[in-house]
Amino acid sequence: MDSTDTLLRHAATDAQHHRAMAAAIRHLVEHWQTQPSLEDLAAVAGMSPFHFQRLFTRWTGISPKRFLQFLTLDTAKRLLAENHSVLDVALDVGLSGPSRLHDLFVACEAMTPGEYKALGGGLTIRWGVHETPFGPSLVGTTERGVCWLSFVEEADGDGALAEMASVWPAARLVEDADATRPVAARAFRWEEGGPEPGGPQPLRLLMKGTNFQIKVWEALLRIPSGAVVSYEDVARAIGQPTAMRAVGAAVGRNPVCVLIPCHRVIQKSGVIHNYRYGVPRKRALLAWEQGRAAAE
Repeated sequence: MDSTDTLLRHAATDAQHHRAMAAAIRHLVEHWQTQPSLEDLAAVAGMSPFHFQRLFTRWTGISPKRFLQFLTLDTAKRLLAENHSVLDVALDVGLSGPSRLHDLFVACEAMTPGEYKALGGGLTIRWGVHETPFGPSLVGTTERGVCWLSFVEEADGDGALAEMASVWPAARLVEDADATRPVAARAFRWEEGGPEPGGPQPLRLLMKGTNFQIKVWEALLRIPSGAVVSYEDVARAIGQPTAMRAVGAAVGRNPVCVLIPCHRVIQKSGVIHNYRYGVPRKRALLAWEQGRAAAE
C-alpha cells in the first residue's frame, strides 16, 4: 500500500470518528437532563465504551462526563456572574483573553470601503468542507485571511456554499480542501496554537461588514474561551450601551463562526438561544470550551 492510499485511509477514518463524536455530542445536548451513561453514548457512536471514552477525550480534550457537567443553565449563570466585566478588562489590557486555549491568535483585518464596494472582486476564495465533532463545516480562505467558516447541515451542503458566494459575489471560488484543512484544525483544536515562540502563526481574518459590525466582531474576539457575556456587555464594550438589538443583529451576521466566537454571547438571564446553527450546537460549543478551560 503506497503513501497516498495510507493517507486516504486515515482521512476516511478521521471523518468517521468525527461523525461518531458529533452524534454523541448531539445526544448529550439533547438528553443531558437524564444523565446518559458512558454505555449509552458509546452505543450512539457505535463503539465499545473503552474505545469511545478514549476517542471522545482525544477529539474534544475532555471526558464525556466532564462535558456533561457543563451542559447546564447553572453553569451559564455562574459564568455570567464571574465574567460580567471580562470585555472591559480585555479592552483595557489589549488582550484577547487570558486563557491560552482561546488563542488561536486571531487577527481581524477589515476591508477598505472600496474593497467592500467591489464585493470581493479580484479575490480568490479557496473552500473546503471538513468534518468536526460538531458537524461538517465549510471554510473559505484567501491570501489575506480566512473569510468564512460556517456549519453545514448534511442535507444542504450546496446551500452553505451559496450563502458564502452571496456574501462575496464577485470573488472566484475554488474548491481546495488542502488549503482550508489547517484552518479547520486550528478552529476545532486539532492543532493547539499559542503565544509561545515558534508556535503556529496567528490566523488572520478578512472581514467584510459595516463599521458597526466590525466593532462588534472585534469585541467578540476578546471574550476568553470558557467565558460567556451578555449582549449588554458587548454593547457597553463598544461604547454603545443602548444598542443591544443592533449588537444582536451583528452577532447573528458573523461570517466566521467559532474563530469569531459569537456562541459566547447569551441572554442576561443565562438562557442560551438564537444561534444561527441551532441552540444545541451552541450549547455543545460552550460546554466543550468551558470543560477545556476548567481542565487548564
